[in-house]
Amino acid sequence: MGMPISEFKKIYDAVFPVIYRVAWRIAGNAEAAEDLCQEAFFKIFEKDMNFPSHDEAKFWLIRVVKNAALNYSKRRQRELKVYQKAFHEDTREQLSGEAELINNEAKEDVCAALERLPENLRSVLALKEWGELNYKEIGRVLGITEGNVKIRAFRAREKLQELLSAEYGD
Repeated sequence: MGMPISEFKKIYDAVFPVIYRVAWRIAGNAEAAEDLCQEAFFKIFEKDMNFPSHDEAKFWLIRVVKNAALNYSKRRQRELKVYQKAFHEDTREQLSGEAELINNEAKEDVCAALERLPENLRSVLALKEWGELNYKEIGRVLGITEGNVKIRAFRAREKLQELLSAEYGD
């Protein structure tokens, strides 16, 4: 009947930092990321789940959080577009200093370029760069081979570079 509390705590302590980073990078919001992670852990109790190993629990949680964060991000973007359209909001920030302006524009360009990547490429980058998973672990999370993960990571970086180069005219 479910996993013992001591086992749950071990998994929580080991996995929460990883899934939080993944959720935060995809959702772009710290509070939402924490909520998404807590909901994923709640599902373990709700479904009375047991895992054969900590790795299996980790991969399951990463999958759940990745999908929830992607859904959150898409929903947030749709809501923002509707809000901006309804109120004709000027979303430009008031920035102080040329350096801050350039820095913020560069971050926005990278985020915009990431958003234009196909989901299968964006997921690999999120899990690799922000989830700090290795290729084998990413393959297990996404249900693809390690070789396919490497190919997608390469293509994602290549496409990201292409998008950014087009943006800056390099």
